[in-house]
This record gives sequence, structure tokens and C-alpha cells, in this order.
Amino acid sequence: MANQAHQQSLQAYQTGFQLMQEGKFDKARVVFEKLIATGPAEVLERCRVYLSVCQGKLQQTPRSFSSSEERYDYAISLLNTGDYDEARDHFEAILRNNPSADYAHYGLAALESMTGQTEECLEHLAKAIELSPRNRIQARTDSDFHDMIDDPRFTELLYPEMV
Repeated sequence: MANQAHQQSLQAYQTGFQLMQEGKFDKARVVFEKLIATGPAEVLERCRVYLSVCQGKLQQTPRSFSSSEERYDYAISLLNTGDYDEARDHFEAILRNNPSADYAHYGLAALESMTGQTEECLEHLAKAIELSPRNRIQARTDSDFHDMIDDPRFTELLYPEMV
């Protein structure tokens, strides 16, 4: 019986950790609070740390930006640290306010390339190039598009003179 309770606690710990990674800090907080009260000793300290992280995230005030360019810079920093979902949210927010923001389409294209979303990458990159042809030149040397190099559609998009 004690072994079953121990296994359930470890499963709850894994669930809480996964919820935290998904950004569901309110749900993860509840799991970690319960584990601190009743969980096994070997996860107690980590539960305290993760509970603190969850509480900190829940207390953060929403960011405000003075310009779309400032929001874009923030989205790029998120992209560079691997926070793809939040980066996507910021790129999309820029486009909601300004659908012709070529830099936001370019940022989304890079994100889609990095996350293996080929079709979406090509769509956003084509739109970025349509809005500002200088994006074609930039994309030719941008390592964020490394995974797209073997796609002939990508090559045609970047080198139309060779078609």
C-alpha cells in the first residue's frame, strides 16, 4: 500500500513538472502544494523550488511594449531561448495590429522553420519577401532557415532568378 502511494506521488510530481513546462502554472502550483504536504522526501525540495517558480510566474505582470519593434525584439529573444509558443504569440500580436509588418512575417517564418512547420514557414517567408524584398537577401544567410535548405520551394523563393 505504501509503495502504491509512493508511486502515485511520483506520478503527481511528473504531472506537475509537465504542467509547469506547458506554462500551466496555476495547475502545477496546486500539484506541488499537495506534494509538499504529503509527498515523498526525495522530491520535497524540488517541489518547493518548482512551487516558487510557479508562484513567480503567476505574479508577473503582463509586459507592455511602446512599439511593435520593441515587441518584435522581445519575441526574437524568446525565439532564441526556445520559448516558441510565447514568441509566436508576440509575432501574431504584431500582425493583428499591422498585417503588413514584414519583420513579423519573417520572424514567424524563422520560428516555423525551427519547429519543423515547413508549409507555414514558406507562407510567412513568401509574405515577408513580398512586403520587403530585402528579406530574401537576409534569409539566404540566416541560420534559422538551415532546416529548409533542401526544400526546392525554399530555394525557388530565395533564388527566383535561377528558376
